[in-house]
Amino acid sequence: MEETPWIHFNGFSAHIAVLCAVTLVLLCISALVSGAETSFFSLSHNDVQRLKQRSSASAAAVLRLLGDVDMLLATILVANNLVNICITILTASIVDAVFTFSHLEFLFKTVVVTFLLLLFGEVLPKVLAQTTPMRFAQFVAQPLIVLRWVLYPLSFILVRTSSRISEKAAHKSEISLDELADAVDMTQASNPEEHVMLSGIVNFVNTEVQEIMKPRVDITALELTDDYEKVKRTIIASGFSRIPVFEEDIDNIRGTLYVKDLLPYINHGNEFGWQQLIRKPYFVPEHKKINDLLGDFQTNKVHMAIVVDEYGSTLGLVSLEDIIEEIVGEISDESDNDESLYTRLNAKSYLFDGKTHIGDFERILSLDEETFSDVRGDAETLAGLMLELKRDFPRKGDVFTSHDIRFTVKEMDAHRIDKIRVDLK
Repeated sequence: MEETPWIHFNGFSAHIAVLCAVTLVLLCISALVSGAETSFFSLSHNDVQRLKQRSSASAAAVLRLLGDVDMLLATILVANNLVNICITILTASIVDAVFTFSHLEFLFKTVVVTFLLLLFGEVLPKVLAQTTPMRFAQFVAQPLIVLRWVLYPLSFILVRTSSRISEKAAHKSEISLDELADAVDMTQASNPEEHVMLSGIVNFVNTEVQEIMKPRVDITALELTDDYEKVKRTIIASGFSRIPVFEEDIDNIRGTLYVKDLLPYINHGNEFGWQQLIRKPYFVPEHKKINDLLGDFQTNKVHMAIVVDEYGSTLGLVSLEDIIEEIVGEISDESDNDESLYTRLNAKSYLFDGKTHIGDFERILSLDEETFSDVRGDAETLAGLMLELKRDFPRKGDVFTSHDIRFTVKEMDAHRIDKIRVDLK
């Protein structure tokens, strides 16, 4: 008994020849599209700069495609998949018409189609594109622009769908500031110093300039008409490296004097025109976030800004050091001296400046940093704490008690609380 062959050749027809030609064309398109993906995403920064210097249409087409990378990738993926599907269908039709199988038909079709697509549609073109990415990209750029226009509806849907999915995935992975703050609080017992820094980082994005600025009453400033000797005395007394300069009134800041600019003229007399050295001031609104201000400082290469309200009046001054202290905690330098904030009267009595920050007050007396959190409200200084306790302007001699600490207003300057006596029980 004669065995039936597992494959029988049926011959070619004109119809089959046309299908083979179409398949070959589609295979070439698949190769070009696959190579385009590799070439475009292999271009270096230097390659892009060289393309910008060229005036050819192909270079312009490459730059145009790179202007919207998401749409470029979507076009490549859509085109490649459509072409590969068509190749698969045509190849199966050709094999069915040319050959008759007794068995192993599915395996034969799978091996042939996979081999053709992988070798000629993926591997070889990508190897070639990787070797000369810029030349290959310029070669396929204009056909890709046509493909992008033809396949725009499908590519647009793909881009929008993928972006929506990525946005939802990113949203689900977000951690709220409250959750992050709770996590930071867990570190307080194990490492207090680390807790302070982490808390500063968490609260950094929500902190406004007005919360950390030095108020206008505490600003050391120079008047434009001051003589040079007075300028030098002010600099020595303050110890600051940058001092604002105003004309007639502190609300009219004209510039900032950098002490380093005066060094070449240190021996000049009163006739020296120091006003010529002042630099342009940098103004910020009171509600500006300090993380944005830090970026502005880096961009504009400044270390100090004048805080103004909506009417343009000077509210205070904020420096780079103030911002950094919000993250790392208090920075002590040669100009900082805790002793200037208070005078110790006896073992349990102190005389504090009203401008003393509540955090510094708690640190000096070794109190918990949240001691006055229930009564301080929005107050940042001891004077502000007195206002919160009184709910009105206090008078000289007024006494307040909070958390077993007695506060006595000792000195007033108009409505400003200047000195406060503190007695520990």
